[in-house]
Amino acid sequence: MQHRIVVLGAGYTGGIVAGRLAGRLRREDVAVTLVNAEPDFVERVRLHELAAGRPLRPRPLDEMFAGTGVAVKVAKVTGVDVERRTVAVTAAGGDEEVRYDTLVYALGSGWHDQGVPGVAEHAHEIAGRAGALRLRGRLARLEAGRPVVVVGGGLTGLEAATEIAEARPDLDVALAARGGLGDGLSDKGRRHLRRAFDRLGVTVHEHTDVTAVEADRLITADGTSIAAAVTVWTTGFAVHPIAKNTALEVTGTGQIVVDRTMRSVSHPEVYAVGDAAMAMGPGDKPLRMSCASGVPSAWQAADAIAARLTGATPPKVPVRYVQQCISLGRKDGLIQFVTADDRPLRAALTGRLAAVHKELICKGAAWSVAHPLMLPVRRRRVVREESRAESTADRAESTAATPL
Repeated sequence: MQHRIVVLGAGYTGGIVAGRLAGRLRREDVAVTLVNAEPDFVERVRLHELAAGRPLRPRPLDEMFAGTGVAVKVAKVTGVDVERRTVAVTAAGGDEEVRYDTLVYALGSGWHDQGVPGVAEHAHEIAGRAGALRLRGRLARLEAGRPVVVVGGGLTGLEAATEIAEARPDLDVALAARGGLGDGLSDKGRRHLRRAFDRLGVTVHEHTDVTAVEADRLITADGTSIAAAVTVWTTGFAVHPIAKNTALEVTGTGQIVVDRTMRSVSHPEVYAVGDAAMAMGPGDKPLRMSCASGVPSAWQAADAIAARLTGATPPKVPVRYVQQCISLGRKDGLIQFVTADDRPLRAALTGRLAAVHKELICKGAAWSVAHPLMLPVRRRRVVREESRAESTADRAESTAATPL
Protein backbone atom coordinates (compact mmCIF):
# COMPACT_ATOMS: atom_id res chain seq x y z
CA MET A 1 0.00 0.00 0.00
CA GLN A 2 1.32 3.43 -0.90
CA HIS A 3 2.22 5.91 1.81
CA ARG A 4 -0.09 8.90 1.30
CA ILE A 5 1.62 12.29 1.50
CA VAL A 6 -0.74 15.24 1.25
CA VAL A 7 0.61 18.78 0.86
CA LEU A 8 -1.80 21.64 1.57
CA GLY A 9 -1.02 24.78 -0.42
CA ALA A 10 0.88 25.17 -3.69
CA GLY A 11 2.81 28.34 -2.98
CA TYR A 12 6.59 28.42 -3.03
CA THR A 13 6.92 26.16 0.02
CA GLY A 14 4.18 23.63 -0.67
CA GLY A 15 5.16 23.27 -4.31
CA ILE A 16 8.81 22.68 -3.44
CA VAL A 17 7.96 20.07 -0.79
CA ALA A 18 5.67 18.13 -3.14
CA GLY A 19 8.11 18.12 -6.04
CA ARG A 20 11.13 17.35 -3.88
CA LEU A 21 9.41 14.38 -2.24
CA ALA A 22 8.17 13.02 -5.57
CA GLY A 23 11.72 13.24 -6.89
CA ARG A 24 13.30 11.45 -3.91
CA LEU A 25 10.84 8.59 -3.32
CA ARG A 26 9.77 5.71 -5.55
CA ARG A 27 6.37 6.24 -7.10
CA GLU A 28 5.18 2.74 -6.31
CA ASP A 29 5.81 3.44 -2.62
CA VAL A 30 4.26 6.89 -2.17
CA ALA A 31 1.33 8.92 -3.47
CA VAL A 32 2.02 12.67 -3.32
CA THR A 33 -1.05 14.89 -3.58
CA LEU A 34 -0.80 18.67 -3.77
CA VAL A 35 -4.02 20.46 -2.77
CA ASN A 36 -4.53 24.08 -3.81
CA ALA A 37 -7.55 26.35 -4.09
CA GLU A 38 -6.40 27.78 -7.44
CA PRO A 39 -5.32 25.88 -10.56
CA ASP A 40 -2.29 28.15 -11.04
CA PHE A 41 0.89 28.82 -9.13
CA VAL A 42 0.91 32.43 -7.92
CA GLU A 43 4.20 34.33 -7.78
CA ARG A 44 3.43 36.11 -4.55
CA VAL A 45 6.64 38.15 -4.61
CA ARG A 46 5.38 39.78 -7.81
CA LEU A 47 1.88 40.75 -6.70
CA HIS A 48 2.84 44.41 -6.32
CA GLU A 49 3.78 44.30 -10.00
CA LEU A 50 0.42 42.77 -10.90
CA ALA A 51 -1.41 45.44 -8.88
CA ALA A 52 0.47 48.20 -10.69
CA GLY A 53 -0.63 46.88 -14.10
CA ARG A 54 2.17 44.56 -15.18
CA PRO A 55 0.96 41.23 -16.61
CA LEU A 56 2.30 38.07 -14.99
CA ARG A 57 3.06 34.85 -16.81
CA PRO A 58 0.40 32.17 -16.15
CA ARG A 59 1.81 29.05 -14.48
CA PRO A 60 -0.79 26.21 -14.44
CA LEU A 61 0.02 23.70 -11.72
CA ASP A 62 -0.89 20.76 -13.95
CA GLU A 63 1.78 21.84 -16.42
CA MET A 64 4.38 22.61 -13.75
CA PHE A 65 4.06 19.16 -12.19
CA ALA A 66 3.39 17.13 -15.34
CA GLY A 67 5.43 13.94 -15.29
CA THR A 68 6.72 14.45 -11.74
CA GLY A 69 4.41 12.00 -10.00
CA VAL A 70 2.67 14.79 -8.06
CA ALA A 71 -1.14 14.65 -8.29
CA VAL A 72 -2.60 18.17 -8.28
CA LYS A 73 -6.01 18.50 -6.66
CA VAL A 74 -7.76 21.85 -7.13
CA ALA A 75 -9.85 22.26 -3.98
CA LYS A 76 -10.30 24.61 -1.05
CA VAL A 77 -9.20 23.25 2.32
CA THR A 78 -11.97 23.73 4.90
CA GLY A 79 -10.68 21.70 7.83
CA VAL A 80 -8.06 19.27 9.14
CA ASP A 81 -8.72 16.43 11.59
CA VAL A 82 -5.31 15.39 12.91
CA GLU A 83 -6.77 12.57 15.01
CA ARG A 84 -8.47 10.90 12.04
CA ARG A 85 -5.75 12.06 9.64
CA THR A 86 -8.19 13.57 7.19
CA VAL A 87 -8.48 16.87 5.35
CA ALA A 88 -11.89 18.31 4.48
CA VAL A 89 -11.95 20.05 1.09
CA THR A 90 -14.46 21.61 -1.25
CA ALA A 91 -13.83 20.88 -4.92
CA ALA A 92 -15.84 21.33 -8.10
CA GLY A 93 -17.73 18.13 -7.37
CA GLY A 94 -18.66 19.15 -3.83
CA ASP A 95 -17.34 18.41 -0.34
CA GLU A 96 -15.02 15.46 0.25
CA GLU A 97 -12.32 14.08 2.54
CA VAL A 98 -8.69 13.42 1.68
CA ARG A 99 -6.86 10.90 3.86
CA TYR A 100 -3.15 11.12 4.62
CA ASP A 101 -0.35 9.26 6.34
CA THR A 102 1.94 12.30 6.30
CA LEU A 103 0.59 15.84 6.07
CA VAL A 104 2.54 18.94 5.04
CA TYR A 105 0.72 22.11 6.05
CA ALA A 106 1.75 24.97 3.74
CA LEU A 107 -1.35 27.14 3.61
CA GLY A 108 0.70 30.25 4.23
CA SER A 109 -0.73 33.61 5.23
CA GLY A 110 -2.96 36.44 4.10
CA TRP A 111 -3.22 40.11 4.87
CA HIS A 112 -3.65 41.37 8.42
CA ASP A 113 -5.84 44.39 9.14
CA GLN A 114 -4.33 44.66 12.65
CA GLY A 115 -7.83 45.35 13.97
CA VAL A 116 -7.75 48.93 12.67
CA PRO A 117 -11.28 50.30 12.04
CA GLY A 118 -12.20 50.70 8.38
CA VAL A 119 -9.35 48.64 6.92
CA ALA A 120 -11.50 45.68 5.89
CA GLU A 121 -14.14 47.95 4.37
CA HIS A 122 -12.00 50.53 2.60
CA ALA A 123 -8.41 49.34 2.12
CA HIS A 124 -6.87 47.18 -0.60
CA GLU A 125 -4.39 44.35 -0.07
CA ILE A 126 -1.78 42.60 -2.19
CA ALA A 127 -1.21 39.47 -0.10
CA GLY A 128 -3.12 37.39 -2.66
CA ARG A 129 -3.82 37.47 -6.37
CA ALA A 130 -7.50 38.35 -5.97
CA GLY A 131 -6.62 41.38 -3.88
CA ALA A 132 -3.89 42.48 -6.28
CA LEU A 133 -6.31 42.25 -9.21
CA ARG A 134 -8.94 44.30 -7.37
CA LEU A 135 -6.33 46.98 -6.65
CA ARG A 136 -5.19 46.87 -10.26
CA GLY A 137 -8.73 47.55 -11.45
CA ARG A 138 -9.20 50.38 -8.95
CA LEU A 139 -5.95 52.07 -9.96
CA ALA A 140 -6.84 51.76 -13.65
CA ARG A 141 -10.04 53.72 -13.01
CA LEU A 142 -8.33 56.37 -10.89
CA GLU A 143 -8.08 59.86 -12.38
CA ALA A 144 -4.76 61.70 -12.60
CA GLY A 145 -3.74 63.64 -9.53
CA ARG A 146 -5.67 61.47 -7.06
CA PRO A 147 -3.91 60.42 -3.83
CA VAL A 148 -2.85 56.83 -3.19
CA VAL A 149 -1.46 55.96 0.25
CA VAL A 150 0.42 52.75 1.01
CA VAL A 151 0.34 51.95 4.73
CA GLY A 152 3.28 49.93 6.06
CA GLY A 153 7.01 50.55 5.94
CA GLY A 154 8.10 46.93 5.47
CA LEU A 155 9.46 45.43 2.29
CA THR A 156 5.99 44.91 0.78
CA GLY A 157 5.04 48.53 1.40
CA LEU A 158 8.27 49.86 -0.05
CA GLU A 159 7.87 47.78 -3.19
CA ALA A 160 4.19 48.64 -3.63
CA ALA A 161 4.68 52.39 -3.24
CA THR A 162 7.57 52.59 -5.72
CA GLU A 163 5.94 50.22 -8.23
CA ILE A 164 2.70 52.21 -8.29
CA ALA A 165 4.54 55.54 -8.46
CA GLU A 166 6.62 54.38 -11.42
CA ALA A 167 3.68 52.83 -13.28
CA ARG A 168 1.38 55.82 -12.60
CA PRO A 169 3.49 58.99 -12.31
CA ASP A 170 0.27 61.01 -12.71
CA LEU A 171 -0.93 59.89 -9.25
CA ASP A 172 -0.01 61.42 -5.89
CA VAL A 173 1.58 58.39 -4.15
CA ALA A 174 2.51 58.42 -0.46
CA LEU A 175 3.79 55.94 2.11
CA ALA A 176 2.77 55.97 5.78
CA ALA A 177 5.22 54.14 8.05
CA ARG A 178 5.01 53.60 11.79
CA GLY A 179 8.80 53.96 12.05
CA GLY A 180 11.38 55.73 9.92
CA LEU A 181 11.81 55.08 6.21
CA GLY A 182 14.09 52.09 5.79
CA ASP A 183 14.31 51.15 9.45
CA GLY A 184 16.25 47.89 9.52
CA LEU A 185 18.49 48.84 6.58
CA SER A 186 22.10 49.97 6.65
CA ASP A 187 23.01 53.65 6.27
CA LYS A 188 23.79 53.04 2.60
CA GLY A 189 20.48 51.26 2.13
CA ARG A 190 18.47 54.04 3.74
CA ARG A 191 20.20 56.72 1.68
CA HIS A 192 19.47 54.90 -1.56
CA LEU A 193 15.88 54.29 -0.52
CA ARG A 194 15.31 58.00 0.11
CA ARG A 195 16.84 58.88 -3.25
CA ALA A 196 14.52 56.40 -4.98
CA PHE A 197 11.44 57.79 -3.21
CA ASP A 198 12.47 61.35 -4.09
CA ARG A 199 13.08 60.40 -7.73
CA LEU A 200 9.65 58.80 -8.00
CA GLY A 201 7.91 61.61 -6.15
CA VAL A 202 6.63 59.44 -3.29
CA THR A 203 5.70 61.43 -0.19
CA VAL A 204 6.75 59.79 3.08
CA HIS A 205 4.84 60.09 6.36
CA GLU A 206 7.31 58.70 8.88
CA HIS A 207 6.53 57.79 12.50
CA THR A 208 2.87 57.76 11.56
CA ASP A 209 0.46 55.38 13.27
CA VAL A 210 -2.73 54.95 11.22
CA THR A 211 -5.66 54.37 13.58
CA ALA A 212 -8.60 54.43 11.14
CA VAL A 213 -9.28 54.15 7.42
CA GLU A 214 -12.20 55.88 5.76
CA ALA A 215 -13.36 55.88 2.15
CA ASP A 216 -11.32 58.95 1.22
CA ARG A 217 -8.78 59.44 4.00
CA LEU A 218 -6.68 58.00 6.81
CA ILE A 219 -6.75 59.13 10.42
CA THR A 220 -3.52 58.98 12.44
CA ALA A 221 -2.94 58.65 16.18
CA ASP A 222 -2.43 62.40 16.59
CA GLY A 223 -5.66 63.19 14.76
CA THR A 224 -4.09 64.13 11.43
CA SER A 225 -6.14 63.40 8.31
CA ILE A 226 -4.33 62.15 5.18
CA ALA A 227 -6.27 62.21 1.91
CA ALA A 228 -6.46 58.80 0.22
CA ALA A 229 -8.64 57.97 -2.75
CA VAL A 230 -7.04 54.51 -2.54
CA THR A 231 -5.47 52.95 0.56
CA VAL A 232 -3.14 49.97 0.20
CA TRP A 233 -2.67 48.10 3.50
CA THR A 234 0.66 46.24 3.89
CA THR A 235 1.28 46.18 7.64
CA GLY A 236 1.94 42.45 7.99
CA PHE A 237 0.48 39.01 7.48
CA ALA A 238 -1.88 36.70 9.36
CA VAL A 239 -1.62 32.93 9.01
CA HIS A 240 -4.43 30.82 7.61
CA PRO A 241 -6.86 30.11 10.49
CA ILE A 242 -7.41 26.38 9.93
CA ALA A 243 -4.49 25.12 12.06
CA LYS A 244 -5.77 27.04 15.08
CA ASN A 245 -8.98 25.00 14.95
CA THR A 246 -7.19 21.65 15.18
CA ALA A 247 -5.53 19.71 18.00
CA LEU A 248 -2.09 20.77 16.73
CA GLU A 249 0.08 22.78 19.09
CA VAL A 250 0.04 26.32 17.73
CA THR A 251 1.14 29.76 18.86
CA GLY A 252 -1.27 32.52 19.79
CA THR A 253 -1.15 33.70 16.19
CA GLY A 254 -2.02 30.26 14.82
CA GLN A 255 1.40 29.14 13.59
CA ILE A 256 2.19 25.44 14.04
CA VAL A 257 5.03 24.84 16.51
CA VAL A 258 7.69 22.68 14.86
CA ASP A 259 11.08 21.19 15.67
CA ARG A 260 14.32 21.59 13.72
CA THR A 261 13.04 19.32 10.93
CA MET A 262 9.79 21.32 10.54
CA ARG A 263 7.84 18.52 12.22
CA SER A 264 4.93 19.31 14.53
CA VAL A 265 5.94 18.92 18.16
CA SER A 266 2.48 17.55 19.02
CA HIS A 267 1.66 15.37 15.99
CA PRO A 268 4.72 13.72 14.38
CA GLU A 269 2.89 12.84 11.16
CA VAL A 270 2.34 16.56 10.45
CA TYR A 271 4.94 19.00 9.10
CA ALA A 272 4.53 22.75 8.64
CA VAL A 273 6.55 25.02 6.36
CA GLY A 274 6.75 28.67 5.43
CA ASP A 275 4.55 31.26 7.08
CA ALA A 276 2.42 28.53 8.70
CA ALA A 277 5.30 27.32 10.90
CA MET A 278 6.76 28.73 14.10
CA ALA A 279 10.42 27.86 13.91
CA MET A 280 13.39 29.51 15.56
CA GLY A 281 16.34 30.71 13.53
CA PRO A 282 19.83 31.99 14.35
CA GLY A 283 20.07 34.10 17.47
CA ASP A 284 17.04 32.26 18.87
CA LYS A 285 14.77 34.54 16.87
CA PRO A 286 11.55 33.36 15.20
CA LEU A 287 11.93 33.10 11.44
CA ARG A 288 10.07 35.95 9.78
CA MET A 289 7.31 35.36 7.27
CA SER A 290 9.15 35.55 3.97
CA CYS A 291 10.25 33.61 0.92
CA ALA A 292 13.76 33.72 2.38
CA SER A 293 12.57 31.64 5.34
CA GLY A 294 9.98 29.56 3.54
CA VAL A 295 12.05 27.98 0.78
CA PRO A 296 14.78 26.59 3.10
CA SER A 297 12.09 25.33 5.48
CA ALA A 298 10.51 23.46 2.54
CA TRP A 299 13.83 21.83 1.66
CA GLN A 300 14.28 20.82 5.31
CA ALA A 301 10.81 19.31 5.66
CA ALA A 302 10.95 17.37 2.39
CA ASP A 303 14.38 15.92 3.14
CA ALA A 304 13.35 15.00 6.70
CA ILE A 305 10.21 13.21 5.51
CA ALA A 306 12.13 11.34 2.81
CA ALA A 307 14.82 10.34 5.30
CA ARG A 308 12.39 9.04 7.89
CA LEU A 309 10.44 7.05 5.34
CA THR A 310 13.59 5.45 3.91
CA GLY A 311 15.29 4.69 7.21
CA ALA A 312 17.93 7.42 6.97
CA THR A 313 18.86 10.07 9.53
CA PRO A 314 16.89 13.29 8.99
CA PRO A 315 19.15 16.25 8.18
CA LYS A 316 18.93 19.35 10.38
CA VAL A 317 20.26 22.30 8.42
CA PRO A 318 19.86 25.68 10.15
CA VAL A 319 17.91 28.26 8.18
CA ARG A 320 19.90 31.50 7.98
CA TYR A 321 19.45 34.80 6.20
CA VAL A 322 21.78 36.26 3.56
CA GLN A 323 20.03 39.27 2.06
CA GLN A 324 16.87 41.31 1.79
CA CYS A 325 15.83 42.01 -1.81
CA ILE A 326 13.74 45.10 -2.55
CA SER A 327 12.55 46.21 -5.98
CA LEU A 328 12.09 49.96 -6.39
CA GLY A 329 10.24 49.95 -9.67
CA ARG A 330 11.42 48.07 -12.75
CA LYS A 331 14.87 49.65 -13.12
CA ASP A 332 16.02 50.22 -9.56
CA GLY A 333 16.50 48.02 -6.55
CA LEU A 334 18.19 47.48 -3.22
CA ILE A 335 19.91 44.33 -2.00
CA GLN A 336 20.64 44.66 1.70
CA PHE A 337 23.11 42.03 2.90
CA VAL A 338 22.37 40.78 6.41
CA THR A 339 23.76 38.59 9.17
CA ALA A 340 22.51 35.07 9.73
CA ASP A 341 19.90 36.42 12.17
CA ASP A 342 18.73 39.13 9.72
CA ARG A 343 20.58 42.22 11.02
CA PRO A 344 21.81 44.61 8.32
CA LEU A 345 25.46 44.67 7.32
CA ARG A 346 27.12 47.78 5.92
CA ALA A 347 27.23 46.23 2.47
CA ALA A 348 24.34 46.87 0.08
CA LEU A 349 23.89 46.59 -3.68
CA THR A 350 21.86 49.41 -5.27
CA GLY A 351 20.52 50.69 -8.57
CA ARG A 352 20.12 48.85 -11.85
CA LEU A 353 22.40 45.99 -10.84
CA ALA A 354 20.30 45.42 -7.74
CA ALA A 355 17.15 45.40 -9.88
CA VAL A 356 18.64 42.69 -12.08
CA HIS A 357 19.71 40.73 -8.99
CA LYS A 358 16.17 40.92 -7.56
CA GLU A 359 14.67 39.83 -10.87
CA LEU A 360 16.95 36.79 -10.95
CA ILE A 361 15.90 35.94 -7.38
CA CYS A 362 12.22 36.13 -8.35
CA LYS A 363 12.73 33.97 -11.44
CA GLY A 364 14.81 31.52 -9.44
CA ALA A 365 12.12 31.19 -6.77
CA ALA A 366 9.48 30.30 -9.34
CA TRP A 367 11.87 27.96 -11.18
CA SER A 368 12.67 26.14 -7.95
CA VAL A 369 9.01 25.17 -7.50
CA ALA A 370 8.99 23.29 -10.80
CA HIS A 371 12.59 22.09 -10.34
CA PRO A 372 12.98 21.45 -6.59
CA LEU A 373 15.97 19.12 -7.03
CA MET A 374 19.01 20.96 -8.34
CA LEU A 375 20.74 17.72 -9.34
CA PRO A 376 19.37 14.32 -10.40
CA VAL A 377 18.90 11.95 -7.45
CA ARG A 378 18.06 8.30 -7.13
CA ARG A 379 14.53 7.66 -5.94
CA ARG A 380 14.74 5.64 -2.74
CA ARG A 381 12.44 2.89 -1.55
CA VAL A 382 10.26 3.40 1.51
CA VAL A 383 11.38 0.94 4.16
CA ARG A 384 8.91 1.90 6.86
CA GLU A 385 5.90 4.10 7.30
CA GLU A 386 5.56 6.70 10.05
CA SER A 387 2.63 5.80 12.26
CA ARG A 388 1.33 6.27 15.75
CA ALA A 389 3.41 3.24 16.69
CA GLU A 390 6.67 4.99 15.83
CA SER A 391 9.59 4.26 18.13
CA THR A 392 9.91 6.00 21.48
CA ALA A 393 13.26 7.44 20.42
CA ASP A 394 11.85 8.93 17.24
CA ARG A 395 8.94 10.52 19.09
CA ALA A 396 11.33 11.93 21.68
CA GLU A 397 13.38 13.47 18.88
CA SER A 398 10.26 15.15 17.50
CA THR A 399 9.00 16.57 20.79
CA ALA A 400 12.25 17.49 22.49
CA ALA A 401 14.46 18.70 19.65
CA THR A 402 15.93 22.15 19.95
CA PRO A 403 14.16 24.58 17.58
CA LEU A 404 15.94 25.98 14.55
